[in-house]
Amino acid sequence: MADLRPESEPLLSGARGGSGRDCPADSAACRSVRGGPGARSRRDLCFDQAAVFIEDAIQYRSINHRMDARSMGLYRLYYSNTSQWILSFTIFLILFLAFIETPSSLTSTADVRYRSAPWDPPCGLTESVEVLCLLVFAADVSVKSYLVGWAQFRMSLWLLAYLAVLVVSLMDWIVSLSLVCQEPLRIRRLLRPFFLMQNSSLMKKTLKCIRSSLPEMASVLLLLLVHLCVFTMFGMLLFTGKKGDGQDRERLMYFHNLPEALTSLLVLLTTANNPDVMTPAYSKNRAYGIFFIVFTLIGSLFLMNLLTAIIYNQFRGYLMKSLQTSLFRRRLGARAAYEVLSSMRAEGEAHPQEVGVKPQDFLHVLQKVQLDSSHKQAIMEKVRSYGGDLLSADEFQKLFNEFDKRVIKEPPPRPEYPSPFLRSAQFLFSHRYFDYLGNLIALGNLLSISVFLVVDADVLPEDRDDFVLGILNCVFILYYLLELLLKVFALGLPGYLASSSNVFDGLLTVVLLVLEISTLAVYRFPHPGWKPETLGLLSLWDMARLVNMLIVFRFLRIIPSMKLMAVVASTILDLIRNMRAFGGILVVVYYIFAIMGINLFRGVIVAPGNGSLAPDNSSATCGSFEQLEYWANNFDDFAAALITLWNVMVVNNWQVFLDAYRRYSGPWSKIYFVLWWLVSSVIWVNLFLALILENFLHKWDRRSHLQSLAGDPDTTYQGRVELLFRDVLEEPAEEELMEKLSRHPHLPLCR
Repeated sequence: MADLRPESEPLLSGARGGSGRDCPADSAACRSVRGGPGARSRRDLCFDQAAVFIEDAIQYRSINHRMDARSMGLYRLYYSNTSQWILSFTIFLILFLAFIETPSSLTSTADVRYRSAPWDPPCGLTESVEVLCLLVFAADVSVKSYLVGWAQFRMSLWLLAYLAVLVVSLMDWIVSLSLVCQEPLRIRRLLRPFFLMQNSSLMKKTLKCIRSSLPEMASVLLLLLVHLCVFTMFGMLLFTGKKGDGQDRERLMYFHNLPEALTSLLVLLTTANNPDVMTPAYSKNRAYGIFFIVFTLIGSLFLMNLLTAIIYNQFRGYLMKSLQTSLFRRRLGARAAYEVLSSMRAEGEAHPQEVGVKPQDFLHVLQKVQLDSSHKQAIMEKVRSYGGDLLSADEFQKLFNEFDKRVIKEPPPRPEYPSPFLRSAQFLFSHRYFDYLGNLIALGNLLSISVFLVVDADVLPEDRDDFVLGILNCVFILYYLLELLLKVFALGLPGYLASSSNVFDGLLTVVLLVLEISTLAVYRFPHPGWKPETLGLLSLWDMARLVNMLIVFRFLRIIPSMKLMAVVASTILDLIRNMRAFGGILVVVYYIFAIMGINLFRGVIVAPGNGSLAPDNSSATCGSFEQLEYWANNFDDFAAALITLWNVMVVNNWQVFLDAYRRYSGPWSKIYFVLWWLVSSVIWVNLFLALILENFLHKWDRRSHLQSLAGDPDTTYQGRVELLFRDVLEEPAEEELMEKLSRHPHLPLCR
């Protein structure tokens, strides 16, 4: 196949060790030529190439893309914040269309008894927005395909699938318009989550880990199925009593036939119908309880926990392999940048004795890299610490560890006061014990509000006397204002605003002060018999008390000082930061099942009295869908479908949904809900549990290790998923990196 590299593209040279392809001496990459604009342009091109490689390394991206000047300009434009924001917004927009297009979710309630007729957009409105999104995706796949080249495009399953999904979506869009938006099924709605998945490399890794873990999970699920079938047959043989006794009630309610018996025991596996399923038989004879206890012990406590252990172990292994690949990408990008920069020669230096990267060259490239200023400044200081010596390959690689560190900004200088008294006051009001006093006052504020809410719970608004609580709130708000002013005095305004907790407290204090002044202006100063609530449903005084409840967040500031609690809190924060991939997988699953549910069960749930066979509430069976008034749990629109799926995922009373949709739509509806339970409650929740365990254990082990070495359990690295196994991942060998670089499809490595 012809080489896709443009003729103007430079070649790498000057690498040490390893094997590679031989190139003529006059074709070496980035070699400076004395004078002339050509040398300067090649030098600038090398700087641009190194900057792109460094950005690829920072973001764990593949370096297998075109490296000529025009392609790099397009590449950096594609990965710029603006382009990625447009792409992310387009993905959000096409997913959000499900709330607006028919059946629309634009109603105040999902309850079929009270829901008004929804507004359905005219044909062509949402379709116009959708085709614009599809055009953006077409441009996206075109740019990606051009940048990686035809050879790489043919080998990329994700890009091929991207193109196929676009073609199917456009064809379905054309069919939809030709049928005036009256088609019974829109296939493209099921394909929309793919656009979210293909845009996240971490989500792809997560999906690959799940797919690799499926065989081990299937073995336990098969064992679980055998367990269910054995106990189902045993139960049907056991509960065949005579009419009127406990066994007969058990048989009629839970073991009437094979599907009902399987469903009852499956729900019991989640403990959602315990002890209801056991009560009729257990009330007749104690011995029947043994059957249900043994089933629960084997199924819920043994097999389900075994499934959790297998998912955790397998997922951890595959995730570690994926993160090892991410580490290799970083090291490869860094080494590629090193090779480009080290191949540059000073003018007139035809045979350099040393090979390395000039610090000034790296600093020049660093200015071109898209990186936040704090990390850029930290790396510049690290480079300057090496002096004027050439950077070796190891030193160059170590610089990339700085990208992962949390940059701790120096607080602004505090104001200097000439008076000893003012300096003493400054020390006092900037001490951490002053923060502890503020937390104690906030606790008193919170307790006072809670006590009065409990006392006045059964008192009508017109009979309340809020004189004492009004005085207390005035006192607390005055203290918050005093605390704000004293901290500004001690830290200075820049120092006060440098702390996010101070900013939150300051905003909260200003809001409270404005509400308190408004309350006093309307209701005057508190006095015996003061009843501001009587002037409105939610008066300013009620608003002030609600805002006061936010003071509880002040206590979050003391968590870092409690070391064990700090580990738990940091784990939670890191999970929130890293939930994009796992949360994205959940969004994809929710979206697909919600669209499927709309196509299968839309209009199935009908309110009593509207031609429905559903009994009214007075005659409905106790604990049934109708008696519990679950009418809002339906699949009549996308928002209602999401809430229904959430309620089933929680598995509390999910047997009610199974029974209702069996009666309204048929027994095959159980397959849909059981599949949803398997995907959401069994697989995804266990994956989420594995992420929590791994994150917490990693932090706990690292804390113990650092504490034993230096007595400092605080980590200096960011809590990214790629850094989860940082201490156990293997560093790639230099030969492996050079061999991979030598096979770069667009930038051959010369020897």
